[in-house]
Amino acid sequence: MTARVVVTSTFLPLQEEAEAAFAGMDVEFVMVQANTPAELIEAVRGADAVVSLAEPYTREVIETMGSVRSITRFGIGVDNVDVPAATEHGLWVTNVPDGNYREVAVHAITLALSVARRIPVIDKSMQETGTATLALAEGTRRPDEQTFGLLGMGRIGRRVVTMAKAVGYRVVVFDPMVTAADAAELGAELLTFDEVVEHSDILSLHVPYTEANRNMIDADVIARMRPGSVIVNVSRGGLIDEAALGAAIRSGHLAGAGIDAYVGEPAPLAPDHPLRGLENVILTPHSAHFSAESIAEIKQKALADVARIVRGEKPVYPVNNPA
Repeated sequence: MTARVVVTSTFLPLQEEAEAAFAGMDVEFVMVQANTPAELIEAVRGADAVVSLAEPYTREVIETMGSVRSITRFGIGVDNVDVPAATEHGLWVTNVPDGNYREVAVHAITLALSVARRIPVIDKSMQETGTATLALAEGTRRPDEQTFGLLGMGRIGRRVVTMAKAVGYRVVVFDPMVTAADAAELGAELLTFDEVVEHSDILSLHVPYTEANRNMIDADVIARMRPGSVIVNVSRGGLIDEAALGAAIRSGHLAGAGIDAYVGEPAPLAPDHPLRGLENVILTPHSAHFSAESIAEIKQKALADVARIVRGEKPVYPVNNPA
């Protein structure tokens, strides 16, 4: 019997990879753009497995997916999928947790160092006037005199720790799943959330989005950050109160920010978005994960797990256990 695999995004070309993943299998491979729950319900009707980029697989959608056995996410985060609902209905949820962690870590360090060295401000002056005064670099300091703090020390965070240490920073981390010995192995110190926030010159976020940590960096937390410090977010939108962050940068309390994730993405940032037009702020379009190699690896691993599930095997990268 032919298995039907539906990808509910047309953003990534996948035909060649699908042919390789499903070679020798009786699979109908379909790609369709579906953005809303209603569109998803229609698109996945009769599917055996679905693949998602960022589409909202809500409980409402999942409850209609009678024939579907799995939801596979291209990438790490699965915040677009109601995982408890999928588990209740016997669906596997899979992702690719190791496909782009190196790229994301490099992006985080790149943003952190660029903002700390005030590169956006200096570059703007050079581009517009042909020169820049050293006054524009005022506030920059040696890394070995500063503290690099991380909230979260998973696969990406661990990579960032080693990079920050290599540059010369003292590194401190908060992660309730990490022991002091784990952190010490990488040369980092394990502190409380409040201690990391208050002691860091650079604060880098490496945590998933959940309702529990929505706006975990709010106006109160930002007020307790070191004056002149920098914040970096390559994780998920919604972790930071963007209005409070913009206000702190405009007031001079924070020296700048490097941001790769936003509330409401993938919609474009509005002209009056609180982070647009600010000095010493770098905004990137959720591109931290991207490289030719990471995209190829994610495609291959995601579709390989789909093939396993279609064959009745267990996936290599399960997020849940529906059994």
